Amino acid sequence: MKDDHVSHSITHTIQMIKENIRQAALRVGRDPSGVRLVAATKTVPAVNLDEAYRAGVRIFGENRLQEAQEKREVLGPREELVWHFIGRMQRRKLKDLVGNFSLLHSVESLEQAERINGVAEKLGIQQAVLLEVNAGEEASKGGFTSQEVEARMEDLDRLPHVEIQGLMTLPPWQENPEDVRPYFIQVSRLRDRLARQTWSRVRMTELSMGMSHDYEIAIEEGATMVRIGTAIFGSRGKAVSPGTAG
Repeated sequence: MKDDHVSHSITHTIQMIKENIRQAALRVGRDPSGVRLVAATKTVPAVNLDEAYRAGVRIFGENRLQEAQEKREVLGPREELVWHFIGRMQRRKLKDLVGNFSLLHSVESLEQAERINGVAEKLGIQQAVLLEVNAGEEASKGGFTSQEVEARMEDLDRLPHVEIQGLMTLPPWQENPEDVRPYFIQVSRLRDRLARQTWSRVRMTELSMGMSHDYEIAIEEGATMVRIGTAIFGSRGKAVSPGTAG
């Protein structure tokens, strides 16, 4: 049975977040339509995803393959709804990820991109991906350093079944969102440098960065996709509370 209170809260919160996205883009002279909301759905019940869809969300980003499969089965196919994979990709799961998500946000090495290319080749498809940049060079996180992205780009550009659309980053946590800005600037400038070069297949049009507590800063620095979960749905495993915003 649907909780009308939760439904209203999610709808209201999404409206607030969309307005925040619009205002953040306008502050720096950007077209708000160039920023897309990716609802991060880790541990969120399918019923809450249904409410988010009804409130206008069209991209769901999942961290776990099994969760995504279960939720997709419950929700079924829907007009304009697409699924992105935003979690770390385990080698043994690649064969199930490739071809089942519109975009993989977190390619962390040339070797992983080559494995994705191999799976996609067998399926006869091109898999859209983003390259993950470990902006803080944290040992606990995967991803390329900025230097590695530039050094590996020619090899990445040769993969015929991988469609590289841009970059993604998850910077070190900072209590004050303003302290994250330098990392967003770093990755945004890297994307811009790469976009100015000529590639056969690579397209540097996307920049996935910013989450619930810092997405407005990310938009100000060029994000084209923001991954927001807690600000929409509340803390992990809990329904959103009234008035929750980014």
